[in-house]
Amino acid sequence: MTDTPDPFTNMYEGPAKLKRAMFAPMMGTMDAAKGIDGAVSPEDAKHWAEVGAKLQAMWLQYQSEQLANPQALVPYFDPARWMALATDWYQKMPLAQAEQQKALMEEGMRLWEDVLGQYGLGPKAAEKHGGEVELPRKDRRFADEKWRAHPAYALIHQTYLFLAERVAEMVEKADNLNPQQREQLRFTTKAITEAASPANFPLLNPVVMERTLETRGDNLVKGMEHMLADMRRGQLSHTDASAFTLGENIATTPGKVVHETTLYQLIQYSPTTDKVMETPLIIFPPWINRFYILDLNAKKSFVKWAVDQGVTVFMVSWKSADASMKDVIWDDYVRAQIDAIDHVRERLDVPSVHAIGYCVAGTTLAATLAILHRREQEDKVRSATFFTAQVDFEKAGELLNFIDDQQLAAIKGLSPDGYLDGRYMAATFNLLRGTDLIWNYVVNNYLLGEDYPAFDLLHWNGDVTNLPAKWHQQYLRDLYRDNRLVEGDALTVDNTPVDLGRVNTPTYVQAGKEDHIAPAESVWRITEHFGGPLRFVLAGSGHIAGVVNPPSSGKYQYWTNDGSPRSLAEFREGAEEHPGSWWPDWIDWLREQDGETVPATGKRKPGGKGDKVIENAPGRYVATR
Repeated sequence: MTDTPDPFTNMYEGPAKLKRAMFAPMMGTMDAAKGIDGAVSPEDAKHWAEVGAKLQAMWLQYQSEQLANPQALVPYFDPARWMALATDWYQKMPLAQAEQQKALMEEGMRLWEDVLGQYGLGPKAAEKHGGEVELPRKDRRFADEKWRAHPAYALIHQTYLFLAERVAEMVEKADNLNPQQREQLRFTTKAITEAASPANFPLLNPVVMERTLETRGDNLVKGMEHMLADMRRGQLSHTDASAFTLGENIATTPGKVVHETTLYQLIQYSPTTDKVMETPLIIFPPWINRFYILDLNAKKSFVKWAVDQGVTVFMVSWKSADASMKDVIWDDYVRAQIDAIDHVRERLDVPSVHAIGYCVAGTTLAATLAILHRREQEDKVRSATFFTAQVDFEKAGELLNFIDDQQLAAIKGLSPDGYLDGRYMAATFNLLRGTDLIWNYVVNNYLLGEDYPAFDLLHWNGDVTNLPAKWHQQYLRDLYRDNRLVEGDALTVDNTPVDLGRVNTPTYVQAGKEDHIAPAESVWRITEHFGGPLRFVLAGSGHIAGVVNPPSSGKYQYWTNDGSPRSLAEFREGAEEHPGSWWPDWIDWLREQDGETVPATGKRKPGGKGDKVIENAPGRYVATR
């Protein structure tokens, strides 16, 4: 017999010593101070005791805060809600069937033999002939060499990946599910398996274990500070919010607020060229987010780039909803778009504008155009551009998992004051990419205790806006669930029936190849409903990076097809790929619609002599929570 420990001893010995040291304050610090089993030195024992005391004190402080203010608990994160979701998921899956358990066990044992054989252990040990360990399953969550350095950690993450695969396959084989139920089960399965990753648990993650031992638990103290700060604000942090200030290092393009209502502010940006296009441009960003996604900084700003191309640019800055907006519905946003268009026309004394609608504001712009055509006022809009906007929601992607009657009722219950807290929407969008937008930050910032990066895009992503509850329910019910916008005259907005088939405005449509919020196939459908000349462009990347891609970055690509494709598949088959940003393609198209220019004088320079303005850009509304 040899005194060499079996392959699993080291794995469990380290965590045992770590737990003993961490919980020394509760089990008696004297034992740790004596260095039982050689676990820690007296100095280390004292430090571990201090770490344990800090963790305990921080948690007790947080608990006392919650008990003093029960309303501070965010109902969206109620554990009972998620336990009910998990229970419902389990009941629909065949995991409890004896034959399924037997098959999983047998296949799992074969996997264990294969993995252990890579380390010269077990029945397949003789098959190992040196060289690097080659594990059957790869995943970037387990890319660090520490996940392969010890057979126990290799078994842990390989077993997890194996089970995640098999559970996903069960969804496809589950009986008695209609397509919507199956898609919901796919989504729930993905969310649960992502949450169950061993990378998310400190004692199962070798990277976290090593960091904890190296820092003697200081990473856990810092991580606890991060976690409790997020729990207090009811939102997961992705970036260092203190690194950004509106008007100073984000939303910096010079301009003035020239018009204001209870629903929006209208910003006009100062020209940088002597002459500008005669027809101005008005941008309608989504009120689900802040407008400055299009004005992050000088290098990334679509606004600044357009201004530098000689375009007179107006931007709508929507007000984040509060109790005063409890009766706001979709009609109000359509009326606001028409009001903004009319104000720009009157201010600059021009017959028409170019308009851009991004995401939900693009959906609304489509309805606005239909209404203007019905009222024989279509000449108010010379051209329309749509950034990742949907009008036909049949293929709307994973967000369709949130619009059945049960989900709508749950969302309504989260809006007692007439508006939906933006943190709920942020959590929903995070769930669509759980590994990237939730668990990656749990590991890095809670477990490893790393500092938050100063990243403007992530800052914008967390700068949430509240939504009027009536509008939100109406939007999910009428558009996402019932898809009524594409039915001629099925919806009436501002006392006017909506028929998209009437729209013949020249249109530019941009979709993101990897967009998970407005899938390209869904965005494509606008080509099947509008009747006027239309240019469709498929951009590389997704919902944000596919739009915010300045030419100077040299990133991604875009595709065009000058033929007559009848589907997105046909578009792709005959598409021509172009490197870099699609922005130059768009500005060329815009100039084709209207090439006339005028001097950048008078009210083309907001805030000049005799021009009454309200305040400097970016205005007050973008700063309100």
